[in-house]
Amino acid sequence: MTRTPLTDLDEVQLLDTTLRDGEQMPGVSLSPGEKVDVARELDAAGVHLIEAGSACTSAGEREAIRQVAEEGLDATVTSFARGVKRDVDHALDCGVDGVNLVVPASDKHVETKVGSTRDEVVETTVELVEYAKDHGLWVEVLGEDGSRADLDYLERLLGAGLDAGADRICYCDTVGAADPERTARVVSRLADRGPTSLHTHDDLGFGLANVHAGLKAGADTVHGTVLGVGERAGNVALEEVAIALGESYGVDTVELSRLYRLCRTVSEATGVALPPNKAVCGANAFAHESGIHTDGTLKDGTMYEPYPPETVGRERRLVLGKHAGRAGVKAALADHDVAVTDDELREVVTRVKELGERGKRVTDADLLAVADDVRGRKRERHVELVDLSATSGGNLPTASVRLRVGDDERVAAGTGSGPVDAGLEAVRTALAGDGTGSDGAEGTDDAADGVAFELDSYHVDAITGGTDAVVTVEVDLSRGDRSVSVSASDADITRASVVGMVDGLDRLLAAEADAGGAEPGAVADD
Repeated sequence: MTRTPLTDLDEVQLLDTTLRDGEQMPGVSLSPGEKVDVARELDAAGVHLIEAGSACTSAGEREAIRQVAEEGLDATVTSFARGVKRDVDHALDCGVDGVNLVVPASDKHVETKVGSTRDEVVETTVELVEYAKDHGLWVEVLGEDGSRADLDYLERLLGAGLDAGADRICYCDTVGAADPERTARVVSRLADRGPTSLHTHDDLGFGLANVHAGLKAGADTVHGTVLGVGERAGNVALEEVAIALGESYGVDTVELSRLYRLCRTVSEATGVALPPNKAVCGANAFAHESGIHTDGTLKDGTMYEPYPPETVGRERRLVLGKHAGRAGVKAALADHDVAVTDDELREVVTRVKELGERGKRVTDADLLAVADDVRGRKRERHVELVDLSATSGGNLPTASVRLRVGDDERVAAGTGSGPVDAGLEAVRTALAGDGTGSDGAEGTDDAADGVAFELDSYHVDAITGGTDAVVTVEVDLSRGDRSVSVSASDADITRASVVGMVDGLDRLLAAEADAGGAEPGAVADD
C-alpha cells in the first residue's frame, strides 16, 4: 500500500497514563507491586514517559509512585499534579522525574469547578511551572477540558506555561467531546507555540482519529492507556496508536513486538478482559474460521491480515466451528500430529460443523475426541480427575484433589486467592508428586517431575441465567512447543476450572506419548 504522509516526524513519543488515568476506570485499583510490574513492561516496550499515578491521592498512592520511580527505568516517570503547590511537593517527595500539571482551561472548569478566574489560573500556572522547574522537574502543562475551552484563552494559558519554562503543553479532550476537525484547528495553534502533546478520550469513538488529526496538525507526543482503559469510554488505546502509526505511516513509537505481552500484563493487573475483537490483542485478531479465509491464509499469511501477527508478538490461530473447511481442519489436526485419510477427514469436518451449528466453540480437545472416534481409537487417559473438594470460607481458600496419573493415584491440597486458584494449585502439587508446587496459579512453570506447563489464558462465561447458572470455563495450556484449548461446563466454577485444566494436561501428555512412543503415564512420572 502507498503510505499517506501524516507527519514529518520519524518518531512519535508515547506517554502512558495507564497507572493514573487508566486506574480511574471503575473497579480498577492497582497495588504498588502491580504498578511496578506494568511500569517494567512499559519500559521494556520503549514507552518514553510513564505517568505513575497521582501523588496527591493518598500515602498509599505515593508509595506506589515512589516504587516505580526507584526502578531506574529508562522512561521519564511523572506524577499527575493539580494546580496547587502541595501537589508538586508530593510529587517531589516521590522522587519522580517530572509532573503533568493539570490546570482548568474551559470556563466550565475555571468558574464552576474551581471557582476562579482566567487571569488567576494563568498566574497560578506560571508560579507552579517556575516552582517545579526550580526543583529540577520536567514539566508538562495540560489544559483540562481544552477541547471545550475558548481557543484564544487556551493559547494564552498554555503559552504562559511555556514562557515560564514548561517543557511542553498538552491539548486535552478531557470528555471525548471533540471531532478531528476541531482537534486539528486547536492543535495547529498550540503547536506554533511549542512542543505539544495529545490527550484524547473515546466517548464519541474519535479517540484514535483525533490523535491522527492532532499529529497531522503538529503535535509530537500522544498520551494513551494500554487497552484504552480509563473512565467512561476510556482513553485512546496505546497499542492501537503504535500499530497504526507504524503500519500505515511508517512512524516509530515503541517496540511493536512487545505490545501483546504488554496488553496481557495490564489485563491481568487490572482485571479488564481482552475483548475478542480488539485490535492487536483480541483473541480473534489473528484467528480464522471461515473455510475460504482459512484456505487462503494457509496459502498466504497476508491474504486476510493487514500485518503478520509476529509484528505484535502474536501467532496466527485457526478456529474451528460451523464455517470450518477441509484445509482448516486438516491443518488443525496436523498441529497435533494427527494424520487422517481423505475419508476420515471428510467425516471429521462434518462432525466439527455439526458441533459449531449447535453454537459450541470447537476446542482442540473436541477436535481430537472427534478424530479418535472417527479413526476408531480408544482414548487412554494419562491424567484424570477422581475427586475434588474446595472451601472458600475464612481467610484462606483451600482445595484438595485426587488425580489418577498413569497407574498411580495422587492426592494433594493447595491454597490460593480463591477456590479456583486453590484448585489449580492443588493440581500442580499433585502432579509434582513430591508435595511441592508452584507459587502461582497462572502463567508460571512447574518443575513437576516432567509435568511443567503454562496456563496461557483462562476465560469464564455464564451460559444459563439464575443463581444456579452453568458456567463454561475455557483454558489454553502449553507445554514446551505444544498447546491445547479445552472447555468444561459445570454449575461449580471451581470444578469446571479443574476439569478443564486436567483435561488439557491429559491431551498434552497424550500427544507427547504418541510422538515419543511412551507408555501412558510415563511422561507424567518421569
